[in-house]
Amino acid sequence: MLFRLLNHCRFFGSRSRCKKNLSSRIARVWHHAFGKYLLFTNTWTSGSLMGIGDLIEQEIEYQRKVIPKRYDWARSGRMSFIGTCLGPLNHFFYAWLDKILPHKSANTAGQKIFLDQFIMSPICISFLLFTLSILEGKSPAQGIQNIRDKFIEVYTVDWCVWPPTQFINFYFLPVKYQVIYVNSVAACYSVFLSFAMHRDQDWHSTKRVK
Repeated sequence: MLFRLLNHCRFFGSRSRCKKNLSSRIARVWHHAFGKYLLFTNTWTSGSLMGIGDLIEQEIEYQRKVIPKRYDWARSGRMSFIGTCLGPLNHFFYAWLDKILPHKSANTAGQKIFLDQFIMSPICISFLLFTLSILEGKSPAQGIQNIRDKFIEVYTVDWCVWPPTQFINFYFLPVKYQVIYVNSVAACYSVFLSFAMHRDQDWHSTKRVK
């Protein structure tokens, strides 16, 4: 009986140490991810979440019989590549914003939103529209035309989504968490972006499905 009790104590003691070690490892990984390796974290999460957003949009299109094939991995890869490129841009932009506007206040958040919407958003949208066209094998002239055709639509929706999102970001969150927060929201926003980017192709696909 005493032997069994001792074994139970060793077992639960071992489990307790394992849990403590696991918690310590998770805390260490989290510390490095949002400290020493913040740029890497912001880059890969940006690319991954934009790719996930595209896969969600493709699933919606497939269920609605808009596209004949469930997943176009090349299409998701292109969206993910663009997200990966935008990750470092966001990383340094938010660091710059925090440097020139370091205080946490509603007024400061408003100024950051102004700069984000009038500087960062047009750059990101134009980059997305142009680069996606090039990755699809189109000419630079077609890429510029893609910006002319879709910029206003995307930028209008951008104004509906990002100012309230960024107020929470700039007012409440430390700068090291700002990009991953934006990336998380962007995963949902990427569903719309993917729809807007591939709508013309999807209409052609619908005709083939029917």
